[in-house]
Amino acid sequence: MRYGVFDQIEITGQPLGQLYRERLELIRALDEAGFAYYFKSEHHMIPLDSMPQIGLLFAAAAQCTKRIRLGSLVYLLPFHHPLRLAEEICSLDHILDGRFDVGVGRGISLPEHELWGLDTGRIAENYEEALAVLRAALTSDALTFHGETYSFTDVPIMLRPLQQPMPPMWHPGNFQAAAKEGMNTIVVGPPPVIAEQVAKYHAACEAAGWAGGTVGGINSIIVAPTDAEALAIARRTWPVFTDHLTPLFRKWNLGPPGDPTLGGNVELALEVGALVAGSPSTVGERLAQFEEGAGTDLFVGKFTLGDLSHQELMRSIDLFASHVMKR
Repeated sequence: MRYGVFDQIEITGQPLGQLYRERLELIRALDEAGFAYYFKSEHHMIPLDSMPQIGLLFAAAAQCTKRIRLGSLVYLLPFHHPLRLAEEICSLDHILDGRFDVGVGRGISLPEHELWGLDTGRIAENYEEALAVLRAALTSDALTFHGETYSFTDVPIMLRPLQQPMPPMWHPGNFQAAAKEGMNTIVVGPPPVIAEQVAKYHAACEAAGWAGGTVGGINSIIVAPTDAEALAIARRTWPVFTDHLTPLFRKWNLGPPGDPTLGGNVELALEVGALVAGSPSTVGERLAQFEEGAGTDLFVGKFTLGDLSHQELMRSIDLFASHVMKR
């Protein structure tokens, strides 16, 4: 079983410089503990994400890590010029000595697109065009492409990624699209639901004519010395996480697709398994169920939630690494 961490770096009130230094300390600890992946999201104009510039964080993290793979989860392609993003990906892949994974997506927040000045009627088309240009720019010496949004003729490409033909690519949340696009994916749910999605993903990969990639299952995780303390932390932090995720949805009177925070209802999150909070023994039992029933060898934990302090976060990671991962 391999383990990864998904992070958003929520704004929690401390100076941003301190927050960034603490995240680099976390990533270094993950590397030393043997985690396989650290994934970072991209969001704009909400307190869920204090560092949407994924590349800046990863360039800094390259200096203090040796083994862990760093991955975008995801680059919001409609927000990026694909040629500029291809250059960033190539540079990061070399800075990280080939430890870079590239996750891409459209973004679930319509208000973020609208506030950014994007054409919300062309989100899917802009994503598809940007992906086509990005892939061509990562694998070509000269780029010619003509679409509705982007048009290039014989553009010279000077940078190539270290990993050939390109870094591993991920498309989370939609295993059918990931299979069609030749990408790895991340899915959510209790182990039987994940196992069902894993099987469907591999069947879709076979139908698309390739062997398939990795499917990771994701859960929010809080580990504390006792179940009571972990549950108390969960009940404090989950509503804050919900508040950080949803301000634009509330302002626009929209509901987040799938409502990943379950409306801030922590008891429901615990009941359905979206959130696991407990002692190392309790969390270890849940992870054993995952390993037995999920049908995949990658578990991705979201350990950072709401107003969780740096000390609580580092303790949670340490307990998970020393008791759950090494059981």
